[in-house]
Amino acid sequence: MKFGARNQLTGKVAAIKKGMLMCQVKIELDPKGTMSSVFTLDSLKELGIKKGDKVQVIVKAVNVLLAK
Repeated sequence: MKFGARNQLTGKVAAIKKGMLMCQVKIELDPKGTMSSVFTLDSLKELGIKKGDKVQVIVKAVNVLLAK
């Protein structure tokens, strides 16, 4: 599948935290770092993502804000 987003990182699923409707998937990035993604449990099931899977992290955002 081809994506228009140019920010693509490779990583491994380190943890999946499930709630009632949503989940948080933590990714260990190659070579170093972590990132998390939050999406619905339906999407998790449809994608078939499991702990230990190798995944592509595709970042497409208009704004990324940090504040202290």
